[in-house]
Amino acid sequence: MVNTERIVKEFLELAGIDSVSGKERQIADRLKAKLAGLGLEVYEDAAGTLVGSDTGNIIGRMSGSGRGPVLMLCSHMDTVEPGSGVKPVIEQGVIRSSGDTVLGADDKAGIAAILEVLRLLKENRIEHGGIEVVFTIWEEGGLFGSKNLDFSLLKARTGFVLDSDGPPGTIITRAPSQDRIGATIIGRAAHAGINPEDGINAIEVAGHAIARMKLGRIDHETTSNIGVIAGGKAVNIVPDSVSLEGEARSLNAEKRKAQTESICRAIRETASRFGASADIKVETLYLDFDLGEEAPPVKIAVRAAENLGLTYLLGKTGGGSDANIFNSRGISTAVLGIGMKKPHTTEEYINVSDLAGNARYLFEIVKVAQKQI
Repeated sequence: MVNTERIVKEFLELAGIDSVSGKERQIADRLKAKLAGLGLEVYEDAAGTLVGSDTGNIIGRMSGSGRGPVLMLCSHMDTVEPGSGVKPVIEQGVIRSSGDTVLGADDKAGIAAILEVLRLLKENRIEHGGIEVVFTIWEEGGLFGSKNLDFSLLKARTGFVLDSDGPPGTIITRAPSQDRIGATIIGRAAHAGINPEDGINAIEVAGHAIARMKLGRIDHETTSNIGVIAGGKAVNIVPDSVSLEGEARSLNAEKRKAQTESICRAIRETASRFGASADIKVETLYLDFDLGEEAPPVKIAVRAAENLGLTYLLGKTGGGSDANIFNSRGISTAVLGIGMKKPHTTEEYINVSDLAGNARYLFEIVKVAQKQI
């Protein structure tokens, strides 16, 4: 029942609209018009003002008369850089960017699938318990849109976020929590050629501290990284300050806390040993979630995959998504694979078959939910 030509055309339209994080106004206005045209009640919340974007999250509500639960369907509107001036092209059933930009299938392929499903529900007069569409801002780099979403506008307790790699039938049921770690090491400046012994080299301290840390893959549930280091003013000055930025993630909250503390301890103890000081700040960006096989969105997604003959996969991810926020706010939410390949690179692409398959799978999910599994 999916109109492949229609969803491809719509995806190409969306991909060509600039919407890098914090600058989603143009696509937001287009989506508001599309949702209103489909008969949905449309709202824009104040998240943009709170996070510095030029638009808020877009929420659409399609009333239902069926017995099933209200379902929340979500994709994010923003893309990473380089995401301006995207010119998508189709070659042999594959959609790519024609230039030195990302394609934006992450996450406009998800948006296109949701819009197609809304049309199918209306055209085929499919009964359902109600659909709440959430198109978030600034998901990339911090989940800022969902963190500041006006949850008073939502009634759904079951949701699906279309924002993962893997083909239709991929169901992400576990995702990690993440700590962001920022540290400033304070040493003492001195002339590097005249009296270096009077200084405390903050970069040297940072190097010794990092050497003490276990980074990368910690275990099958936990990762850690120091990704940014900056400091120093000139080659002839012993640097008196250096900043470090890192993270710790884990599917297990206690492991994440332990890894974060291990990094902080290495910084504090090394600074003390050299006679320096350290100012450390830790922020938990989002919490982990672990949906069992009996969780409503998992049961619905599995049954829908079986109905379509899809090989489903219950998987985990090492990254966060809007689903982390929805689950922490009491909306049981699974993440669906949408077939995007090489996201966050200029080699990003998606197969037309997956683009249509996403809508077909999501449409079946809505129909299965009506049966109140």
